[in-house]
Amino acid sequence: MKKYILKFIILIFATLLSFSCNNEFLERYPLDEISNDSFWNTENDLKVYNNSLYDLARNDDNVPILMGFDDGFDSHRYGIWNLSGFSDDTAPRHSRHNNYQRVRAGKHNVPNNPFWYGYKGWNFVRAINVGMDNYDRATVSEEVRNQYVGEARLFRGWFYADKVSKFGNVQWVDTELNIDDDEVLYGERDEREFVMGKVLEDLNFAVTHMPDDWGDGNAPGRLNRWAALLVKSRVCLFEGTWRKYHGGTDPDMWLQEAASAAEELIDNGPYSLYSTGDPNFDYNAIHRMTDLSGNPEVLYWRRYELGIFTNHAQSYHRGYNGGATKSLVEDYLCTDGLPITLSPLYKGDAVYTEIFENRDPRLRQTVLHPDDQAIYRYGNIDADKAMYPKIQGMTTPGQSVYTGYHIIKVYDVNAAHATYNTSSTPAIILRFAEALLNFAEAKAELGTISQGDLDKSINLLRARVGMPNMPLNPQMDPKYANDGVSSLIVEIRRERRLELFMEGFRYDDIRRWKQGKKLTQKDYGVRWDEASRNAIDPNGEVTVQFSEVDGVEYLDIYKGTDYETPEFDEGKHYLWPIPISEISQNPNLGQNPGWE
Repeated sequence: MKKYILKFIILIFATLLSFSCNNEFLERYPLDEISNDSFWNTENDLKVYNNSLYDLARNDDNVPILMGFDDGFDSHRYGIWNLSGFSDDTAPRHSRHNNYQRVRAGKHNVPNNPFWYGYKGWNFVRAINVGMDNYDRATVSEEVRNQYVGEARLFRGWFYADKVSKFGNVQWVDTELNIDDDEVLYGERDEREFVMGKVLEDLNFAVTHMPDDWGDGNAPGRLNRWAALLVKSRVCLFEGTWRKYHGGTDPDMWLQEAASAAEELIDNGPYSLYSTGDPNFDYNAIHRMTDLSGNPEVLYWRRYELGIFTNHAQSYHRGYNGGATKSLVEDYLCTDGLPITLSPLYKGDAVYTEIFENRDPRLRQTVLHPDDQAIYRYGNIDADKAMYPKIQGMTTPGQSVYTGYHIIKVYDVNAAHATYNTSSTPAIILRFAEALLNFAEAKAELGTISQGDLDKSINLLRARVGMPNMPLNPQMDPKYANDGVSSLIVEIRRERRLELFMEGFRYDDIRRWKQGKKLTQKDYGVRWDEASRNAIDPNGEVTVQFSEVDGVEYLDIYKGTDYETPEFDEGKHYLWPIPISEISQNPNLGQNPGWE
């Protein structure tokens, strides 16, 4: 052994001697660390660098685009399921979800520092731009390089689209900033239309150059070109409808881009709706799978694994979401394809279980029917001993909620009862159903939709659950007659709300449609007249208060709280305020209208 050590020492010495007169040797980089100058060489270097972008995007609060569940304790607070709390779909009451309640009720103020999903995460843009400044140094073909450039630009465009949707004007930065870049660091925000033009350039580059398949098994692997098309359709639909209803140039261009991106995915992509031919369970089943590898409907998802990356989203989900709202439950159509305001099949809500009769099967696959508790084992391992609906204050076995409408769409009993922060519940981030909805809505907003367009989009969603096709000229639901849009757009919006419930869309949809008035309506729960109280809570234990709605009593979820009477200021609440801390660092940012 000593002989080999001696030879090794001599070799090192000889090597050092050979470079003793070579100044370049003195400029060699440390072997125990990677420097920027020595890194950008191979395709693997590009791949490894872009992996770091995925890692940064796992922080849902800072980078709210690849929304899954934040890991660790924060998974009870940040994540795709919780976003419904900003809207009229769920009614969270827990103090840890105050920000959701506050924004939903229009009671939020200018924050001192960036709050949830807010004006932050700019280190993500910097990381992307560092890559953009260095990708061309690698010794790879242009085609290979552009795949990774496209991946990074997809992230950048998506991130900026989210910031624009919340704050309007923002600073566009496409190079690595240094501390002496005063012109940008202390510059004004760029106009929305300029920034979104840059966003579209990024997204177009991504869908042109990213591969259809990275060959990584999609488990979940990397975002591919099909995922980029879905993101593009989402971003362009938001921007097109925003400009149509809020004002802005060329909304039709954005809507056409949305329709074209979605249609390319629908017509040419390898994805389809998950279906086993069981309309009573297929919709629910996809949202309770623990492994989504190879699922034909899922374009991208987030995997969690014990000991590596876990969450406890299920443990807190049941109690923290407060339950589904009366508004949501009443939006499900009857089995004749008509809304409850028009259908003779609707049996009313005087008896709790009758709300499920003759209704779209997605209702019973989203909200717990008492007869199904043995199937889902909702809220209690000994499900046969539980009693539902169970409302806050009741001491009977089972999990209580505030509204009485228990959400089962994303409930998995095994994950729900895992020990603290050991759940591997996956998060569906991009699924094919959204492409169908984006396509139909964009075409309808353009005024170019045909029955064939409906049949290859929304009517596929309805067919999965055995519902009648949507016609081109549906009857107008009196409930939405004053929304200022056609009956077709009303029904497409309804379909979107129900199909994508708990997937993070409703609040943004309300804002882009300029329908803030919907957030001025109170959140109610189940019917609570004398007969209902006696049937559900014979011991009189429920602590939720109630109020009359059209002469009938319902649980009034926020009665007696700071959020009892929701507000929505049309002059300011469509955008969020810029935090004081950001303006103090750069007064040139200015403040959004109404928040000064």
